[in-house]
Amino acid sequence: MLKNDIANTIREKALWMRRRAFTMVFDAQLGHPGGDFSAIDIIATLYFGVMRYDPKDPALPERDRFVMSKGHATGALYTALCAAGYFPEDWLPTYMQPQSKLNGHPNRNYLPGVETNTGPLGHGFPVALGIAIAGQLTGSDHRTFVLTGDGELQEGSNWEAAMTAGNRRLDKLTLIVDRNRLQQGMGTEETNGLDPLDDKFRAFGWDVVEVDGHDVDALLNVLSEPVEGRSKPLCVIANTVKGKGVSFMENKAAWHHGVPNAEQYEDAMEELV
Repeated sequence: MLKNDIANTIREKALWMRRRAFTMVFDAQLGHPGGDFSAIDIIATLYFGVMRYDPKDPALPERDRFVMSKGHATGALYTALCAAGYFPEDWLPTYMQPQSKLNGHPNRNYLPGVETNTGPLGHGFPVALGIAIAGQLTGSDHRTFVLTGDGELQEGSNWEAAMTAGNRRLDKLTLIVDRNRLQQGMGTEETNGLDPLDDKFRAFGWDVVEVDGHDVDALLNVLSEPVEGRSKPLCVIANTVKGKGVSFMENKAAWHHGVPNAEQYEDAMEELV
């Protein structure tokens, strides 16, 4: 498939994911739609343009691994897994319902395609580090991708993982930072400043690329670049907009875990076309 065709498919999938994720949050009256929407273009690019996997064989040894470290953004993850064929669409309306496999945080014991349970922030990146180290020790050619929120980087465990990954030169590890600059309640820089984030990762021994996290072509170019010749792990700082795609949600900290009323739901559906 030509790269332009792949990019168009990713855009179509991302739009479907936004509509389905927002419907899930509306029906459940629970969720984190702002962070879902900042991450969806990134996740859609990984699943429909970059990663190697087989939904019929979730434990395929040669699969690429994806760890959703910002585990609260389950609307984005579950819609991607559904669109990729890991489970049927009629599971989505069960989101956060009693005995649903679609918990508020992903659980690999319930849901195929989930590499590790996440939710407590600062855990997913260290687990992805361990996965990448295992691949290095066994000589596997699988890639490991991990998506963190930027507010999540205030957890010290991430910097221990970053230091170790740089020291071990884990060239098949890619960290993507969802840099929407908002966390629960306020901006990241008001809470505990992260800038200059690029220089921090370079100091820990990483290659760093900064990209528009909603530009599918740019994401595809960066994330699909071959690892041959690389000698360091890669940090992709994806500049994003919290609530991207719905005007009344964009860049609003309240939509970190806000849920829409009926009027807001209809307005959002009219924009998401």
